[in-house]
Amino acid sequence: MDRNTFTGLFLIAVILVGSFFFLKPNEEEVKKARLIEHQDSLKKAGLLKKAPTVAKTDTATIKAPVDSAALKAPFGASTVGSEQLITLENKDVKVKLSSRGGRVYSVELKDFKTFDKKPLILFDGNDNQFGFRFTAGSTAINTNDRYFTPTSTDVKVAGSDSSSVTLRLSYSPTQYIDYIYTLGATGFKVGYIVKLTGLDNVLANNKTITLNWAASLHKQEKDVIQERLYSTVYYKNTENDVDYLSLSKDESKQIADKKLQWVSFKQHFFSNVLIAKQGFQKADLAVSTNVGSTDVKQMKAALTLSSNAENTYPMEFYFGTNRFSTLQKQGYDLEKQIDLGWGPLKLINRYAVIPVFNFLQHFNWNMGFVILALTVLLKLVLSPLTYKSYLSMAKMKVLKPEMDEIKAKVGEDNPTLLQQEYMKLYRKAGVNPLGGCLPLVLQMPIIFAFLRFFPSLFELRGQSFLWMHDLSTYDAFINFGFTIPFIGDHLSLMCVLMTISTIVYTYFNNQVSGATGQMKYIGYISPIMFLGFLNSYPSGLNYYYFLANMLTFLQQYLIRFWVDDKKIHAQIQENKKKPEDPKKKKTGFQAKLEEMMRQQQQAKNK
Repeated sequence: MDRNTFTGLFLIAVILVGSFFFLKPNEEEVKKARLIEHQDSLKKAGLLKKAPTVAKTDTATIKAPVDSAALKAPFGASTVGSEQLITLENKDVKVKLSSRGGRVYSVELKDFKTFDKKPLILFDGNDNQFGFRFTAGSTAINTNDRYFTPTSTDVKVAGSDSSSVTLRLSYSPTQYIDYIYTLGATGFKVGYIVKLTGLDNVLANNKTITLNWAASLHKQEKDVIQERLYSTVYYKNTENDVDYLSLSKDESKQIADKKLQWVSFKQHFFSNVLIAKQGFQKADLAVSTNVGSTDVKQMKAALTLSSNAENTYPMEFYFGTNRFSTLQKQGYDLEKQIDLGWGPLKLINRYAVIPVFNFLQHFNWNMGFVILALTVLLKLVLSPLTYKSYLSMAKMKVLKPEMDEIKAKVGEDNPTLLQQEYMKLYRKAGVNPLGGCLPLVLQMPIIFAFLRFFPSLFELRGQSFLWMHDLSTYDAFINFGFTIPFIGDHLSLMCVLMTISTIVYTYFNNQVSGATGQMKYIGYISPIMFLGFLNSYPSGLNYYYFLANMLTFLQQYLIRFWVDDKKIHAQIQENKKKPEDPKKKKTGFQAKLEEMMRQQQQAKNK
């Protein structure tokens, strides 16, 4: 491969790598205060003390102050009361419901822990606001601030292992709103039905009701910066299109042209999803980074439901992991929340990498060995490309003395003519100058596909291998205690090993191709760039790149036993003796390249 060709392909690689690096959002400053409205809600909530859970139903000891005027308004009796916490629990989740607002008060995933081994709580207390807004008479009602009455708790649903809880917001003994929650014996879904009874005249002018949902999601992972980069509001419309708000900055969006089937407050490895079987008529969505140091982001959704003849709105929650297979089992295309990349990268991850990875998991190996097996399989599949790349580089090395003779004869002051002479030599010798680079270029989509796959892979979370305690995040071999530009506040040992292996791989490639001068050193720039770029990426990803380099080096070492430079040289000399076939059609690229060089030479001569 000549210098100009290599330089051009190298610059393409730099641009691709640079696009991933420079488009990566900067570290957001952690702000000290929450949103003003969120602070107000906390102050109001200070009147109510959370009671410890000693049974299925617990009651707070302090009552809200009585407002005689409020009592006379519609739903006036619901303005006073005491907060009760009701627990629905199965094998996988523990869900606490609050009589204040009738909302989900907290959700704990029982089989998982935070990075520091604490119970994994998706949200709790007043960090979660959930209520309907509508007008009764001339009074604006927000159910989040009203007290519901439990009418049935821990009731087994006939014919199933599910438990049910009904919370009621009363207008009169025969007019009320019921929230019906159900939870199966296993699983992450919570059934949620809103049923309006006898309120047709009370809500006669309301053809729609609006559900307001807001939550500040707690930090679950070691690296909150990376966690924020994968956390935002996702949504799916009834035409099966899944989209999301910005991952890197604050954003709000109004959707009124299409119904939404679900809205998800998605974190890096966990999701809180509200699914409406009849669809949401319109939605106002927002995501904000204006949260405290213990939270990831604040997410909001104002969801409009159209009234129906039955006055019943069936919905369900999904509180669970972002494991691809688990989300897929839930239906509704929830797995599309996982970022598998764009275009061909998504196809590679979706239909090649994930099936192979799932197959390897069936052996119950340590995740480090699963990654090793995945790398070996991938290298075996790509071994023909590796062989062709090595063979092409060996041919270019054999041609190097003749290319040096041409350079001495033509001189370096006429690069166009020099390239024309090189092309004639390549054609006579039957050598493709891009043969050594094209196989590498063809493998680049796989390299970038893994750049998306590993950070989104739930299966790596909390899995240890060797000195790496969690393959889903970086392994901090050295903590600086301060931030170094381009590197960060730590140094990942696996990233360093990956960088060293890439430099060693580049060195031996230069030996094979016979690179000299600038070409001998230009390949060392890329590994240094990757050191800064991948230092904060999951150690599992750097481990894969390290293994890939080592296995490629092993492949090339073995290929050397089948490739004889003397035989290659003899074959090239035989090719040069053959008369060039005038009928042999040049490739489109070759013809265009020669025509371009011919025009450049003519322009220079003029």
